[in-house]
This record gives sequence, C-alpha cells and structure tokens, in this order.
Amino acid sequence: METWKTDSITDVLPEEFYGLIDRNREHIAKSFPVTLSACGTLALTTAYMIQAAENMQKGLNHYFYLRHIATDSLIGWLLIKNIDRRIDKCELAYFIDKNFEGQGIITKAVANLVAFCFGPLGMNKVIICASPVNFGSQRVAHKNGFTQEGILREEFKNGNGILEDVVCFGLLKSEY
Repeated sequence: METWKTDSITDVLPEEFYGLIDRNREHIAKSFPVTLSACGTLALTTAYMIQAAENMQKGLNHYFYLRHIATDSLIGWLLIKNIDRRIDKCELAYFIDKNFEGQGIITKAVANLVAFCFGPLGMNKVIICASPVNFGSQRVAHKNGFTQEGILREEFKNGNGILEDVVCFGLLKSEY
C-alpha cells in the first residue's frame, strides 16, 4: 500500500506549497531557481499558484503535488512543462522533500505522470532533463525506461547564476 497520494493544484493551499518550498529551499536551490524566486514569500507563492492554475486551464502546464497519507503533509511536486503540440512532446520536472528521498516515491510518481502523458495528454515523447550531478533524478529517468539522449552544454542557469550542462533523457510512446 502506498504511503502517498497525488493531489491536483485545486487540493493544495498556498501555505502548504510555501511550506514545502521553504523547508527544502537549500535542497532545491540549484535545480529550481525560478520556482524558488517565484515562491519567496507566502504572497508570492499565492500569486504563483493562481498563475499555475491559469496555465493549467490553458493547457500550458500540468501541476501535481505529492501528499503523505499518514501526516497529510505535502512531500513533493511534479510538473509537466514545455508542452509542444506541434510534435506532441513535453518535459517533466519534479522534486521531493529531502526527508523522503530514496524511498522510490518519485520513481513511482513519474511512472504515473508518464502514463498520463502518453494516455490522456496524447504525447509522443516525454523528456527529463537533469543536472550532471543529480544522480537521483537520472536514476528516476532510467528506472522509468528513459534513454539518455545527450548532454546540452551550458543550457541551464542554476540558482547560483552559473551556467551548467544538462543531461537529457527521452522516452517515446512507441518504447513505452
């Protein structure tokens, strides 16, 4: 039996998401600089979530939140972004509370997200991009059948303002 469940954006209060971000600020600083700056205060987080809900209604992004069943607390966040309907591809982004890493939760949640992407969303390709030193995220991609397609050099400006390479993984619907 799972110890977590997935909630939609309408089931999450801004205070909860701000709490998740705030207690993991250092943990996700390098990988999620845009989200961190957009959620620097509760007021900013509220505005971020309103915009996220609007983006979801427009079909631009899809947001999912992981909730620990026993404590009812938020423990993770997943995002489907960069949706390109011309070629039916999208990118996944995700993080889990530092206290829940290594338990397979994100691996299973990503598997559910991939099923959603290839099913109801109608995607042909799903992409995961990770820092070359984020071995956990790379393992999640491999465990979900993604193939490393390459390294994009100096593709991402991290939370310290430094350009870094990105390892890209892809999964085609025909391989799923």
